[in-house]
Amino acid sequence: MEYLYWLLGISAAFAIAERLRPARPSQPALRPQLANDLFYLVFNGHLWAVLSAGIVTWTATRTREVIQAVDLVPAHGWLDGRPFALQIAVYLVVSDFLQWNVHRLLHTVPWLWQFHKVHHSVHAMDWAANFRFHWMENVVYKSLLFVPIVVWLGGDFAALFWAYVFATAWGHFNHANLDVGIGPLRYVFNSPRMHMWHHDASDEGGVAKNFGIVLSLWDWMFGTAYWPLERAPARIGYPRDEEMPRDVVRQFAFPLARERD
Repeated sequence: MEYLYWLLGISAAFAIAERLRPARPSQPALRPQLANDLFYLVFNGHLWAVLSAGIVTWTATRTREVIQAVDLVPAHGWLDGRPFALQIAVYLVVSDFLQWNVHRLLHTVPWLWQFHKVHHSVHAMDWAANFRFHWMENVVYKSLLFVPIVVWLGGDFAALFWAYVFATAWGHFNHANLDVGIGPLRYVFNSPRMHMWHHDASDEGGVAKNFGIVLSLWDWMFGTAYWPLERAPARIGYPRDEEMPRDVVRQFAFPLARERD
């Protein structure tokens, strides 16, 4: 089944779940910027994702062929021939750790932060915010994820596909307006309550916290976790986020204009 169908099905499931068990019942379903975020969902989750993934995958495959020719990597990747379920699990863990590192870069490298501000300009969190990000992030993530995965791990692209579907569902979950706790699993997996603190507009707990995508494990291991269990942030966004334009076209142009300032 094509990824688009999974994306639409996952999105519909979380849209229904939010109506049944909302964490913030007063938050309107038709919130401000929702139309923008639905555009980002289709553009980043399907149109641009397919194009950028194809380009990066082709590049990674050709790169592997070249460095194999000069014996820099083995002829077969570590995952080649391994059980399919193990391949999915390894792809998920390895790609999540790489994403955690890329996510940190998006917050700590000034010119990357200008692009990432688009994602953090959301002021009402729900599942649709998961794909609210500048198209450049797809380039950064896929270049720094697919190339090392394809070059060093090898394996079946179908397993990588299912790992990506799982990550999509968990990303929707993290951003969802859902009143759901995961108990002690919070030390392993990210969740809506923890991820809200990543979107905190204040500097409480530090301005760089909770970078996990699927797994919170990395944040607990490397000291970037912050989660007061008894409350949510007073406001989400980022300081001076009123600078962000409200339409998609100018949001796409925003980081480039800021770099010229």
